[in-house]
Order: sequence, then C-alpha cells, then structure tokens
Amino acid sequence: MSRLHSASLALPGALLLSVILLACTTVPDAGRMAFNFIPDTQLSQMGLTEFEKIKSQKRRSRNAGHIAAVNRVAERLKRIVPVPGARWEFVVFDDGTPNAFALPGGKVGVNSGIFQVARNDAQLAAVIGHELAHVVAGHSGERLSTGILGAVGVAALGAALGGEDSRARNVATGAAGAAVGLGMLRFSRGQELEADRLGTLYMARAGYDPRQSVQLWQNFARHGSRSGGGRLPAFLSTHPLDSTRIASLEAFMPRALSEYH
Repeated sequence: MSRLHSASLALPGALLLSVILLACTTVPDAGRMAFNFIPDTQLSQMGLTEFEKIKSQKRRSRNAGHIAAVNRVAERLKRIVPVPGARWEFVVFDDGTPNAFALPGGKVGVNSGIFQVARNDAQLAAVIGHELAHVVAGHSGERLSTGILGAVGVAALGAALGGEDSRARNVATGAAGAAVGLGMLRFSRGQELEADRLGTLYMARAGYDPRQSVQLWQNFARHGSRSGGGRLPAFLSTHPLDSTRIASLEAFMPRALSEYH
C-alpha cells in the first residue's frame, strides 16, 4: 500500500474517531458511555412527527378504566423521570397487542392489550417506566447513530477494496454488513435490558414496588405460551428472551429496592 493511500485512509479514520469521542455521553443512572450524535431537538421533533402519524392511523381506546390507570401512573412517573423539556402526552390505543412505546420528547402510547399482562398499577408502571427509560437513555438516537456509523464503515471497506476482485469485494462487504446487522440485534437486546433496569428504578422512586416488574415478565411469558407465539433464537431477536429479562431484573433488584420507600 502506498504512503499516499495509507494517509488517505488514516485521515478519515482519525476524523471518525474524533466524531465518536465527541458524540459519547453517559446514560443517567446506568453510568454507561453511549454513542449518539443526533441532537435532542431533532430527536424530539422526529418523535412528535411520528406520534402524530400514529394517532392518525390508530384508534384511541374509549375504556375509561384503562385511560384512568395510564394517566394515574403517568402522573407519578413524570415527576421523577429526567426528560428535560418533555411535552408529555399519554395515549391509550384500542389495540389488543400487549405493547407500549415512548418516543423522544415525551410521547407515550399504550395499547389496550397491555392490560392482559399488567394486572395492577405497579406492573403498568414497570411497562411505562421501561418505555420512558428508552427516552432517558437516548436509545433511539444511539441506534440511529450506530446504524449510520456501521453503514459508513461498510462503505469505507468497499472503497478500500476498490482495486480488488469484484466478487471478493462483494463477499467482504456482504460479510461486514451481516456482522453489523447481528451486532445491531445484540445492541438492541442490551438496550432492552438496560431499559428494564432503569424502569425499575423509576417505578421504585415513584413509590411502586419494583418486584412487580419481575411478575410482569412472568405474566408476559405465560401470555406468550398461551398465545402460541413462537420466539426467534435469542441471537436473531431484537428483544431478549423472557427468562433472560427476569434473571437480569432479579440480579438488579437489590439496587431497585434500595430506592423503594
């Protein structure tokens, strides 16, 4: 490799390293260094736009009990969850899938189906606390940033192999792309476990027994067995297995209980 070519590769590499270092932040309460170069204002605007789109496509629930439960839990969690400048909005959707989501900026959606597994306010707090933890930890921006970085890396590999046989180059870049894809799946599972743990801290600080988070995932496991839904192998799934989540929460429980009063 010529000195000129080496220099041309070293300069983008040094620039990329500088970007990575500048984009590193610390996840509150987790202490983990996270890579995210998407501005919070941009993420919040993206969250608002996406939430408006979802509201235009999904029917809202009219179940007064479900709506009251979500609002009741939300009021307690909003006081302790560190989301500066949040424009809070909690909506219950008429959807039988047991799921919930939170978008940057404080937009939260809860499917009515979640009440099949969340049997009390504490378990509902575990669900909403988990979703809010994704926002606090900046998981959306982290996924976007990491995905962009991975794409740039694969493209750079293709450029570096420009003089190689096209078939060999395609194989190399294809393998790199697959590795990035599997890495992102593992990364997503790590974020889910982190959100589980942070969610138990939030629910504990809001006065809910964090041990109910374990009961919630046991309920999820039973619901999955009854519904007959097959699970992908753990390494091909964006979410950890229920047993993995339960074990992780049980290991973290002493810290969560230390903040429960």
